[in-house]
Amino acid sequence: MKLFLQILLIASSVLLVIAVLLHRGRGGGLSSLFGGGMQSSLAGSSVAEKNLDRITLLLGAIWLISIVGLGLLLKV
Repeated sequence: MKLFLQILLIASSVLLVIAVLLHRGRGGGLSSLFGGGMQSSLAGSSVAEKNLDRITLLLGAIWLISIVGLGLLLKV
């Protein structure tokens, strides 16, 4: 179980960094490569940006659960 949580933590950390870097900043970002450029400035958030937000939140939750799980396992 400990090894599984460690692997999950490493994988979710890398994916979370990638997901955060894909977000659009003030002047556009890497998400504009996937069609979120001009459309998002004209009509609010695009579908790609909303899906990226959901994926980032899911990865953050997985990361948090793996941190808490590892903390509980190492405490005992």
